[in-house]
Amino acid sequence: MEKRLYGLRGASGAENTRESVQKGVTELCRALFSDNALSPDDIVSVHFTLTKDLTALNPAFALRHGDVGIDVSRCALFTSQEADITGAPSGMIRVLVHAYLEEGAQPKHVYINGAEKLRPDFVRK
Repeated sequence: MEKRLYGLRGASGAENTRESVQKGVTELCRALFSDNALSPDDIVSVHFTLTKDLTALNPAFALRHGDVGIDVSRCALFTSQEADITGAPSGMIRVLVHAYLEEGAQPKHVYINGAEKLRPDFVRK
């Protein structure tokens, strides 16, 4: 079967501590990778954004040092600050994973730890 490139989205809420950011990133990526049955060879890149109040730990560092179920050591990782929008929730880590899935796959997006309010249509049942 042919594969095509997909964008997998997700987010996790976190407090501004190393432990909370590490936990949020690890849980988020473990679920995203597992739910979409990804292998390291499927992943092209992982781009994190985080709100300006989260300064304790870089999410890319957290991913490289977390137990997410697969080896991400060869994956391209990038982090940037979320746009500062009036009224937007604070304490949010978002992720966009570019990965190859089987043609026709239904990507599974993951929103956890308070981030469910960002995309209630993607909340896991």
